Amino acid sequence: MAKRHKIRIKGPREIEHMRVAGRTASAILQEIVAAVKPGVTTGEIDEHAASLIKREGCKSAFLGYRGFPGHTCISVNEEVVHGIGGPRVVHPGDILKIDVGIVKNGWIGDNATTFPVGEIPADTKRLLMATEQSLYEAIDKARAGLRLAELCGAVEEYVKPLGFSVVREFVGHGVGRELHEEPQIPNYRPAGKTPILQPGMILAIEPMVNAGTPHVRILDDGWTVITADRRPSAHFEHTVLVTDGDPELLTDRPRIATRELLGI
Repeated sequence: MAKRHKIRIKGPREIEHMRVAGRTASAILQEIVAAVKPGVTTGEIDEHAASLIKREGCKSAFLGYRGFPGHTCISVNEEVVHGIGGPRVVHPGDILKIDVGIVKNGWIGDNATTFPVGEIPADTKRLLMATEQSLYEAIDKARAGLRLAELCGAVEEYVKPLGFSVVREFVGHGVGRELHEEPQIPNYRPAGKTPILQPGMILAIEPMVNAGTPHVRILDDGWTVITADRRPSAHFEHTVLVTDGDPELLTDRPRIATRELLGI
């Protein structure tokens, strides 16, 4: 966080473009999730995503970004983020992370979710519930006048007492015409003074939470991030607008679960 660049403040017309991009990204993500069944490959999921992105008159924000070869990021179980669709088959008991980023009329919509394929162990349900809730804890701190550190710290401060850890090497980010804008948004409270949030800032907040160690490594494909201990990881993301009042979810969608649904 030491090196700081200017955070872009969006005006009313830019915000409306971001609303459209956010709604589109959210709708595509939900449609992808609804189509996932045991036996499908991650490559087939990515192909389906590509057809939906094309149908909506968008482009993938990920395809070709720094050489990334997929239309979406699809990560399974111990894979944290940046998984590439391919021959891996989805089985009952897996957890699947899908990250959809699109470009709509020159503006980015970016969101991600983790969901179970059939029944999963109780401990993995707890991981998903905690990670999703930590996202909303952070979103509640996306308020004008608060420092960014309050938002960042909300994730780790929620999941750590539950026995989970946050990935430190990968972070959320500002978003707009570019996929990655300032500020960087770690999922832990950064040291030093952080920016004061202002209306018009648009942030992609994305907790990455591990069941075990926070340490990760990158596979030989140069992209797929896995947990160092091969235990499960969960990832959720929303694009959020800082306003004069409550935060606005630009990628709003139903939550995957509540404590009651998970039975914990």
